[in-house]
Amino acid sequence: MRCLLVLLAFTAFSECTIRKVPLFKGKKLRTALKEHGLLGDFLKKHEYSLSSKYRDHHKTSKVADEPLTNFLDAEYFGKIRIGTPHQEFTVVFDTGSSNLWVPSVYCKSAACENHHRFSPSKSSTFRSTDEPLFIQYGSGSMEGVLGYDTVTVSSVVDSNQVFGLSTQEPGDTFVYAEFDGILGLAYPSLSADQATPVFDNMMRKHLVARDLFSVYLSKNDHGSMLILGAIDPSYYTGSLHWVPLSEKTYWQFSVERITVDDRVVACDGGCQAILDTGTSLLVGPSNDIHNIQRVIGATQNQYGEFDISCSRLKAMPTVVVHIRGKKFPLPPSAYTTQDDGVCSSGFQGDGSSQLWILGDVFIRQYYSVFDRANNRVGLATAI
Repeated sequence: MRCLLVLLAFTAFSECTIRKVPLFKGKKLRTALKEHGLLGDFLKKHEYSLSSKYRDHHKTSKVADEPLTNFLDAEYFGKIRIGTPHQEFTVVFDTGSSNLWVPSVYCKSAACENHHRFSPSKSSTFRSTDEPLFIQYGSGSMEGVLGYDTVTVSSVVDSNQVFGLSTQEPGDTFVYAEFDGILGLAYPSLSADQATPVFDNMMRKHLVARDLFSVYLSKNDHGSMLILGAIDPSYYTGSLHWVPLSEKTYWQFSVERITVDDRVVACDGGCQAILDTGTSLLVGPSNDIHNIQRVIGATQNQYGEFDISCSRLKAMPTVVVHIRGKKFPLPPSAYTTQDDGVCSSGFQGDGSSQLWILGDVFIRQYYSVFDRANNRVGLATAI
């Protein structure tokens, strides 16, 4: 299952045309409060997670903001640094997998030559191993070796972190990707070769103020954020809805049903879903997804994509995901993409799995907290 879902995380848009919806986003609450000199009072009043009671948890504990770039609403990625002196890489922060890996100078595949490659000889803190790493993707794979070095994410410095150095990346899966590698944020049980995930190392060493991280995915090119060790109320409205995990592999939990106009259209009787920052679309079993496509009026074109008449957007229904007694509506603006007058559906079927994947289509609507201390996710309406 791990390999299947990792595949979906990085090939969901390789099988369909990527189309971007140009959306205007108003001034963020944080910016407005800061301009009026009110941000400090707001944070104190709400006991914001950057408060001293978390900073004092350990002298090295941090809250760190890592900006993410939105590439065509299909990929969100940020920067990390590896080694001494550091070498910079662009990675997808993927809650649907658990390994960190980047291309290495030993890799001669086209995918590696198109991206930044880590050079062990240029890092004084690198430590090699003889342990191989292999991860299979549906339309490609990566092979490599494990090594140890200092990994820095934002201001968090994680020394002696195990990571993969790819030696082969056959196929076209990663050739044209905008990112160099992947930093997995799921549970250790999902990690290939039992390599300790980056966030687990951060927790063990008390490098983060709280054993959680949160994600805000903007609809604009910029403004998206991964927040290590904190919850930031300026990114959402209302209150967080906490959902316990049903499995500690992916960030997996129970969904009660999916409805349109109070009528069940999918997940009848309940289903399992994962919250996955590495998957672009909202993915589900093919039969259920086809039913949703029919209800929203999407029709399949010659390339297997589901098109929607752009003139119908305002009249299209809201799709509602029911999670632990609360409704999470997805309006047409959330589940459709538009480019040059062509609109398409953000739902995608997977005939080989019964597991639902709430990818970026969902997370753009709902600020998401990934709480390792309590094995739960928190969801709130994103600003």
